[in-house]
Amino acid sequence: QVQLVESGGGLVQPGGSLTLSCAASGFSLDYYAIGWFRRAPGKEREGVSCISNGERGAYYADSVKGRFTISRDNVKNTVYLQMNNVKPGDTAEYFCAAGWGTVSTDACLLEYKYWGQGTQVTVSS
Repeated sequence: QVQLVESGGGLVQPGGSLTLSCAASGFSLDYYAIGWFRRAPGKEREGVSCISNGERGAYYADSVKGRFTISRDNVKNTVYLQMNNVKPGDTAEYFCAAGWGTVSTDACLLEYKYWGQGTQVTVSS
């Protein structure tokens, strides 16, 4: 079965850290760029970060730049989103997606084929 599964979400205090995982099954992530998105209650979906298939480039939204780091382990068929110094505004459901296109430090121009179901991140004291 082809799927992406996010994990690692939970409750974290402001200023804390959390690492989200996006694991693929049924297909290899080697040839795909991966994007992380989030949707907070009452807000539009926001692109958070993306990474190219060859780690040649990564993009971060201004809201997370300097705090979040995206990485991938093609052996484990998994992409990670390391979240540091989290803020209440980071509270959202986080999704990953796999697709093709161009990744630069300025933008993710990707067409996504596979989507995960999401993992909830709540930042609260």
